[in-house]
Amino acid sequence: MQPRQTLELTGDESWQLLASVSLGRIVFTQRAMPAIRPVNHLVDDEMIIIRSHLGAAIVARASAEEGTVVCYETDDLDPVRHTGWSVIATGVARLVRDPAAAARYEQLLEPWVAGQMDYVIAIKPQFITGIRLVGWCT
Repeated sequence: MQPRQTLELTGDESWQLLASVSLGRIVFTQRAMPAIRPVNHLVDDEMIIIRSHLGAAIVARASAEEGTVVCYETDDLDPVRHTGWSVIATGVARLVRDPAAAARYEQLLEPWVAGQMDYVIAIKPQFITGIRLVGWCT
């Protein structure tokens, strides 16, 4: 297989790709170590919205007044062709405390896992970057 070329995505391209899929991974700090969890999401006004439950480690961190710094990663990679893209957003995650906004997101975003998902978390990225893996041009 030929090596793949990496192309940097623009911010707009990164946002479009992030919004085109519904599953990603949130990375945060737990007990001074990196923790990662798969979650489904939606994109609204350059914010990444996820839902979670009371026992989730991210809820405790996002409920702090200042929120918590996180990375959010999503991708669409073809393991056969070795092509695709990856987007990483870095920013602050906070609980959505406005009852109307939380209710709206609860209607728009149905969690993929069973159980009570009473908390809505908004991630406001400070940075968003992405790459596309493509075959070498001949």
